Amino acid sequence: MKYVDEFRDGALARGIAATIASETASSRTYHFMEFCGGHTHAISRYGVADLLPANIRMIHGPGCPVCVLPIGRVDQAIRLALERGVILCTYADVMRVPASDGLSLMKAKARGADVRMVYSAADALKLAHAHPDREVVFLAIGFETTTPPTALIVRQAKESGANNFSVLCNHVLTPSAITHILESAEVRQYGTVPIDGFIGPAHVSIVIGSQPYVHFSEEYRKPVVIAGFEPLDVMQAILMLVRQNNQGRAEVENEFTRAVTPHGNTAAQQVVSEVMELRQSFEWRGLGEVPYSALKLRPTYAAFDAELRFDLNYRPVPDHKQCECGAILRGVKRPVDCKLFGTVCTPENPMGSCMVSSEGACAAHYSYGRFRDIPVVAA
Repeated sequence: MKYVDEFRDGALARGIAATIASETASSRTYHFMEFCGGHTHAISRYGVADLLPANIRMIHGPGCPVCVLPIGRVDQAIRLALERGVILCTYADVMRVPASDGLSLMKAKARGADVRMVYSAADALKLAHAHPDREVVFLAIGFETTTPPTALIVRQAKESGANNFSVLCNHVLTPSAITHILESAEVRQYGTVPIDGFIGPAHVSIVIGSQPYVHFSEEYRKPVVIAGFEPLDVMQAILMLVRQNNQGRAEVENEFTRAVTPHGNTAAQQVVSEVMELRQSFEWRGLGEVPYSALKLRPTYAAFDAELRFDLNYRPVPDHKQCECGAILRGVKRPVDCKLFGTVCTPENPMGSCMVSSEGACAAHYSYGRFRDIPVVAA
């Protein structure tokens, strides 16, 4: 299959691995953060980490939209569905995110709430047209990749007079999260999370382009290599980061040239700018309050803002005390450092959001890597 099999070729992977091994300096350790959960999944699924030298450490970042959704935001959606009688629509993974009181949207549905899984925001708007007597709320999440479709549907809702449709907007922004990580005490002050470079997200970068990452290379002296999600994409990006570190460079490089341009998709950016504006602050699971890191609907589209329509107040809720999801999202810990991993917390019974989505570090490691880390007990 053209443009897929070529990026999963085993012989080519071994060749890149050999080049990486030959170019790494044995006297140092390289710490690279793959920001996006799609890269975390690819690294686990294809065994990329097993092909790397021992002195290259991959650090999982917070680039999983389901994982960073805080409990309080899920609680808002559950209250709308259980107490206000709306048709609550969202993506499949979001329905399984643990919330307060042992609930999730899936469990709220079992209690009689009208919660529906949709594939897109357009599906939610269709439901609003089909049920003009019901309030339909779309719980919108995601980074810059899924934001333009939400913005477009809000505009279409206004144009079509779908006054029973609204959006609970939880769209977040990649550059703000990277800045927050680099400014955190764990990176900047204590050095408990050393970062020598970032693998930049693929789909996000198609929308925003490569230009927004220049700030991190110039201001923080951290190289960024934007990469696709195939295993050879990731390995080539790691090689490019190794070379930048060896040469003392800190630049933005684009491995994913077949899809990413410097300025991205300007039409998508335009529709988002028309419909949405920055929030002053937004809570991320694991990162806490991050300034100017999320979007809300502009006043001209306030009629379609579920937070305003239903007068919702946000209340932060702490994670499960034993769940290490927050620390994993910050790169401080690995999935196997959590006492709940693989025992109490599994994809069938997730205790934290990192085990829910396939892009979550815990779910990826559980599916593809847990047997390597769990010692075998002799009979």
